[in-house]
Amino acid sequence: MPELPEVQTIVNDLNKKVIGETIQDVWSDWKKMIKLPKSYEEFRRELIGRKIKGARRKSKNILLDLSGDYIILIHQKMTGHLLFGKWKIISGKMAPQTEGELQEKVNNYIHFVLTFKSGNMLALSDLRKFAKIVLGPKKEIENLPELKKLGPELLDNNFTFNKFLWALSGKKGKIKQLLMNQEIISGIGNIYSDEILWEAKIHPISKLEKLKKEQLLKIYLDIKKVLKKSIKLRGNSTSDYRDIYGRRGHYQEIENVYQREDEPCYRCKTKIKRIKIGGRSAHFCPRCQKMY
Repeated sequence: MPELPEVQTIVNDLNKKVIGETIQDVWSDWKKMIKLPKSYEEFRRELIGRKIKGARRKSKNILLDLSGDYIILIHQKMTGHLLFGKWKIISGKMAPQTEGELQEKVNNYIHFVLTFKSGNMLALSDLRKFAKIVLGPKKEIENLPELKKLGPELLDNNFTFNKFLWALSGKKGKIKQLLMNQEIISGIGNIYSDEILWEAKIHPISKLEKLKKEQLLKIYLDIKKVLKKSIKLRGNSTSDYRDIYGRRGHYQEIENVYQREDEPCYRCKTKIKRIKIGGRSAHFCPRCQKMY
């Protein structure tokens, strides 16, 4: 699933490409991904003619602000990613009209397309078809329960160490699971929780209640460090994620621990181990990362 750096990369690129575009048409061969309005006809009617004013991120959600105080929310889920280009229908499926990265197989599971008056298009490729799309008035979308319950934004300038401590106050449990809990802090998933904890030299099953303030400060600083580095490298394309041009990100080229089981730790040469925590994999160095 795209995490904060991947979603932020997409949002940054969308703000360079789609602001001012007017939606002329909508196409989908998998209407189940459209959750609101319930009627596809209403969804299409409400969307066509609206102009895109900007893109922003809320945790792993992409919000496109539209004219008339409307918002279209897209959650890419496990394998979804937005693409910008031009497509044509061939045998009932969307095929890219241009050569290059958009031709890559991972970019060719197109199930939703917005066509703009300019002729450009914004498409959603999603192999597993789990992505979610919601359209509605700004006030209604911003007050959706799944958005209201999200924890603070990690890259917000107002997200201080004290606010990090406040978000964790009263919580107990394994630190990796808590970092991935979107109701505590939002945007971190499996990849970056592993990377952050390796940087902080803390074992993923360490108990939050046993960590000292200086250890929590290290985690806080490494959250900022890892996420900002990944955004600079345009995200992680270990799996399906691609940017809006269909290109791979580069963070996977410098990963320290994620999916490096049995490879040597870059700090101490000990073999990286993998365990399961709550049904999710956790990669760590058994020597460098101390358990508390």
